[in-house]
Amino acid sequence: MHFCIREFFSKLTYFLLLVLSGCSNNPSADPSIFRMSIKTEPPTLDGTLATDSVSVTILANLMEGLTQYDADLNPIPAVAKRWGYSNEGQTITFYLRDDVYWSDGKKVTAEDFEYSWKRLLDPNTAAQYAYFLFDIKNASEYNSGKIKDRDEVGVRALASDILEVTLKKPVVYFPSITTFMVTYPLRQDIIEKYSDSWTDPGKIVTNGPYLLKQWEHEYKLILKANPKHYEGKPEINEVHIFVVQEQTTALTLYETGELDYIELPPIAIPHFKKSPEYRNKPQLRGYYYGFNVKKPPFDNVLVRQALAHSIDRSLIPKILKGDEIPSSSWIPKGMFGYNESIGSKFNPQKARSLLAEAGYADGKNFPKVTAVFNTGGEKNKLIGGFLQEQWKKHLNVEVQLESQEWKVFLSRLDLDPPQIFRLGWGADFPDPDNFMNLFIASSGNNRLQWSNSDYDKLVALGSTLKNPKERKKIYDQAQVLLTETEVPMIPLFVSAQNLLVKPYIKGLKTNAMELLYLKKIRSEKSP
Repeated sequence: MHFCIREFFSKLTYFLLLVLSGCSNNPSADPSIFRMSIKTEPPTLDGTLATDSVSVTILANLMEGLTQYDADLNPIPAVAKRWGYSNEGQTITFYLRDDVYWSDGKKVTAEDFEYSWKRLLDPNTAAQYAYFLFDIKNASEYNSGKIKDRDEVGVRALASDILEVTLKKPVVYFPSITTFMVTYPLRQDIIEKYSDSWTDPGKIVTNGPYLLKQWEHEYKLILKANPKHYEGKPEINEVHIFVVQEQTTALTLYETGELDYIELPPIAIPHFKKSPEYRNKPQLRGYYYGFNVKKPPFDNVLVRQALAHSIDRSLIPKILKGDEIPSSSWIPKGMFGYNESIGSKFNPQKARSLLAEAGYADGKNFPKVTAVFNTGGEKNKLIGGFLQEQWKKHLNVEVQLESQEWKVFLSRLDLDPPQIFRLGWGADFPDPDNFMNLFIASSGNNRLQWSNSDYDKLVALGSTLKNPKERKKIYDQAQVLLTETEVPMIPLFVSAQNLLVKPYIKGLKTNAMELLYLKKIRSEKSP
């Protein structure tokens, strides 16, 4: 039977979707327009402040940094044409291209990078990703207020086309860091002129393959090809990005020809697995539930351990249907440092014993607990219900579920994290340090209210080791502490992308980091 809208929505809903997607002036007939959906409104297009994958997707096409990834996720030149090392690897000098311009015609300079990086580190900015640059000399000291003079931070423009970076220690993966949005250049004059509204269409200046033409909040964004891009104007002239929270709705729009690219909802994956338009790609992305370890009952490590041991992760691929990989460890499969033997394995008897030791034998007198997740797609709802069932079945513990819109959810995590909550983490660069330093004390993305000096020391040491065996041993120790001993979070699975792409869309390459480079695609659709 055709997998169509009638299996999900009423005719009225269908009509409204078609109206919203612009059928009255149908862009689907124009091969120069690429149409896709995102699950939620981007919280921000300020690369310094963004923290989520939706913002990354947009910014990766509006902006470019010193480096970019090739098909094998190796850093290659972008705005920097080359780089070199000195001082036994502690100094990296980036040499910029002379043909990279901002959308208003001004040349991109090393000073734009210096400003951007020091803005990220400025304590007044309160950027959650500030720790990303803590390998730089005096970066963490400036961010913490120990050093007041930003000129002491080891980033400086030696000339308009030369950026010098001085590190505290050699870091083998640093060129990969410079692919990420928080290291993109920024225009000081534009930010100072427009303040918080500098990312609005008509104000924002960008240096990437696309320009921000239109942003209708909670509805759609339109990107327009940048004729001044140093690699040439992209073949796709416009990208229409619709905010579609429900994946089933996005599927309907795909089937009716209103979208060219979507992520499949779990319920639809089996139906489309044999379709030539279906694509599956394992991701360097972990999915976890985190505890606020300062809130009872999760201030008790025995309770955290009990909940972790009571989950049968082997059932998750059957629920999500997308070739997800169950995992009790944190470093994902496909990345150096992965160790499937680590973590709190499914052991209901041990889980019940731990809960009894914590004072809640057979779940008696267990306090009211609410697990919070964000809306957008069916996956979070399905996993929330699965965990609720597992904890009831194996521990006799009642857990209530609450869903919140993405922006509200992020704000709550920043201000007062719930007792237990769902989050994910996708690789910002393909190295285990990116996963392990998420939970160090100084990480702005650590929402667990948890810190451990031994863990921090292990992660810091791991980033300096060149011998793979020694490095893996250190990360094993850190993972055991995180997922078995302290358990401030419960890893559940490694994600996979399950996509549909129209056959006339060419050059769209999937990768393990979920990066979507729109500048490389073209359409062979007939007008």
